[in-house]
Amino acid sequence: MAINYPNGKKFIPPKGQPAKQTVAPKKKKDLSFSNRGKTLEDELNETNDYYLQLGLAVIHKKPVPLQIVKVEYPSRSAAVIREAYFQAPSTTDYNGVWNGRYIDFEAKETQNKTSFPLQNIHDHQIHHMSSVVKQNGTAFMIIRFSSWQRYFIMPFKELEVFWNRMMSGGRKSVTLQEIEDTSFEITPGAFPRIDYLPLLNKL
Repeated sequence: MAINYPNGKKFIPPKGQPAKQTVAPKKKKDLSFSNRGKTLEDELNETNDYYLQLGLAVIHKKPVPLQIVKVEYPSRSAAVIREAYFQAPSTTDYNGVWNGRYIDFEAKETQNKTSFPLQNIHDHQIHHMSSVVKQNGTAFMIIRFSSWQRYFIMPFKELEVFWNRMMSGGRKSVTLQEIEDTSFEITPGAFPRIDYLPLLNKL
């Protein structure tokens, strides 16, 4: 880049000394976008790892029961599953132990801005959570409204009410207002992102 003095003469730097360059200041990282692109599952897995490392709880995502039928080996160090089947319907997404209590929950997210569709839940999951509660376990659902970045814990007893309403011919979704009235909102943080354990005593 050429530099000129106010009188119009060109500036020539002394021999061996390069012309001073203008360096643009570095942009600060926008931390508000650091979680963009992560799914609810990603955020919960990171949160549960945090709890495990600090000895606060032992909660893991349940593996999906699959029966592998066909595997190909394109190389000695690689195997590719070509065909597999679900062995049985999955129950809920996460389970574990916290403060001597059995924890079992489903995690769902929706792009809908005004309601949560109950079609995202399955009948066998409702029966499973009902069985957990009958054994004095703690069952609930964590819902993320992706558009608003809002998170809620819905106790199973409330979820069951909305489910039974649908099964009786009522609406097939839960409005955001109903969720605000019956659930506990989780304030997202930096780390862990979804600190849900403190709210479990309110269930």
